[in-house]
Amino acid sequence: MNKALVITGGSRGIGKATCQLFQDQGFKIINISRSSIELPNAIQFFIDLTNPNSIMQQKDLLLSELEGVEQIVLVHCAASHAKDSLEAVEHQKFTESLAINIISPAILSQALVPIMPAGSSIIYLGSTLSEKAVSNAFSYTTAKHGVIGMMRATCQDLAGKGIHTVCVCPGFTDTEMFRHHIENNPNTLFAVTQKVTFKRLITPKEIAETIHFCATNPVVNGTVFHANLGQIES
Repeated sequence: MNKALVITGGSRGIGKATCQLFQDQGFKIINISRSSIELPNAIQFFIDLTNPNSIMQQKDLLLSELEGVEQIVLVHCAASHAKDSLEAVEHQKFTESLAINIISPAILSQALVPIMPAGSSIIYLGSTLSEKAVSNAFSYTTAKHGVIGMMRATCQDLAGKGIHTVCVCPGFTDTEMFRHHIENNPNTLFAVTQKVTFKRLITPKEIAETIHFCATNPVVNGTVFHANLGQIES
């Protein structure tokens, strides 16, 4: 089968691991991000997702890369994680967070759905903070809550088309973004792992495998799929 993975944020972390796994499974890889993906034969679209209009500027070229594809997996993986609060949030940063997490995924899905054959899927990347909140993560928490709503709306709007959708919500995953967020502080890292029943971080490969499962099993359509090793609630 001629099949393709279209992914945002595939150049590092969970996105990179997902691209590698899907390529190993015979998928053509198309990455959309500001930085290049280091994966042989992958196709790169340099698009700034903080500017949703840039997607439409390359829409025709993107669609041409998908001609004849019998299965498309669209993974909205790109994200930003600013430290901010309601009282201190910068409006520009908040707008950019919503653009990356909500507006650009909606525009990209809208562009691809008309050419997605039955058996295709749209996978959204949420977070543990898609269904709860912590302090000093205002923009991120707000956006990731919105991702679940977008997935559920997608499920309803695509009823009967044979395209399924899932929101995968990773827990604490060992990515560059996570390390940057905790400033690579060993004390913070230890404290975080103590909140997980397995006392360790999740690997990007584990989340990639979860994404692959969700993308290839339509029975999970409309599901919020938590992949967090079991977090200890206090």
